[in-house]
Amino acid sequence: MTIEFNQAWAIQQDENCPLKSFRNEFVFPQKDGNPVLYYTGNSLGLQSKRARNAVVEHLDKWGAEAVDGHFIGENQWFNLHKASKEGFSYLVGAKESEVSVMNGLTTNLHLMLSSFYKQNGKKRKIIIEEKAFPSDYYVVESFLRLQGLNPEECLLEIPYAHGKLFDTQVSKDFISKHADETALMLVGGVNYYSGQVLDMQAITSHASGLDIIVGWDLAHGIGNVNLELNAWGVDFACWCTYKYLNAGPGAPGGIFVHEKHHSKNLPRMAGWWGYEQKTRFAMDKKFVPMEGADGWQQSNGPALAIAPIGASLSMFLEAGKENLFSKREKLSGYLLESLKDLKHRMNLDFYDIISPEDAIQRGSQVSIFVKQDAEKLFQYLNENGIVPDYRKPNVIRFAPVPLYNNFEDIFKTIEAIEAFYTK
Repeated sequence: MTIEFNQAWAIQQDENCPLKSFRNEFVFPQKDGNPVLYYTGNSLGLQSKRARNAVVEHLDKWGAEAVDGHFIGENQWFNLHKASKEGFSYLVGAKESEVSVMNGLTTNLHLMLSSFYKQNGKKRKIIIEEKAFPSDYYVVESFLRLQGLNPEECLLEIPYAHGKLFDTQVSKDFISKHADETALMLVGGVNYYSGQVLDMQAITSHASGLDIIVGWDLAHGIGNVNLELNAWGVDFACWCTYKYLNAGPGAPGGIFVHEKHHSKNLPRMAGWWGYEQKTRFAMDKKFVPMEGADGWQQSNGPALAIAPIGASLSMFLEAGKENLFSKREKLSGYLLESLKDLKHRMNLDFYDIISPEDAIQRGSQVSIFVKQDAEKLFQYLNENGIVPDYRKPNVIRFAPVPLYNNFEDIFKTIEAIEAFYTK
């Protein structure tokens, strides 16, 4: 893309953006009386005014109705899990019966493995990706041990192919090589380190054709990139809601279970909130699961924590995926190209861009590998009201989010990086 490195151009892009009004929906931390330039939506999204209002609404409901709030008035807690279905299904490309809100991401990954993993002869190994997010390692390693298996023998890692990026054909070849001994794969759909978007459709189709159960960790995917889980034939997926979905710190996660598994009585770690809703209070000791993904619920959902999810998802439904993903591509592309332009103009080699240049393989996140003084650069940016994410010892991640970041943010950020290297 052509870089128009001037503030007037950036402001004009923001004025012409159909999503510009959503920026006013969010509360920005302040630095010296001014809102910060926030690039950490890939770790914790900003608070929305709708989220605050939703929590207050349920606090008031609790005060006014107490236990009756489960069954009377609007937003009954008994049915509160349904408030996220439209937004979840819209963002992940699923039917409403295939998605549900519950627990945290890591807990849900454990629950999905307990249902979908099955040893069949020598097919007992699990594939993840090289340098996956640590929690995914912990999940798979501990799960394998619970099965009486040795993770050093039964955990396989799809290797990087180009520096810190994955290659689809290399990934498919690796899966083919180990297909006879692999029962299941669980891979991050968007890499937390580089921001790379894997070709989930191609990898899912390939692995499924080799009789491998396919699950995706979409912590960095939902609300960030286009997903069509039903059409792709994904078996299961899990995600959190506090990153790009802006649902608040530690907010409950979500799951997807493909409809092809709904008619099967899959084993599960059952709980009473997953019991068939119409007869749940008959208190029968024989478990009868709800249809679809809801049947994996375990406990009464925390209303005060679930409420912001529906409020946030309402903005995604109003904004529209086409608008969101179009702006995301332009914002991250402008940031990436501006970083390249800065290196060229200053003739410096202090950082490398490790995120994919190809927009198809890049979500919101642009990561740079800082060759020296990474922590000092990170501190300088924070001191000047710019908040990226720092992964020690030398990676800084920027994630311009289309709902609340804009082009002028990026212009000012590049100015600050240039000032750091010239001061």
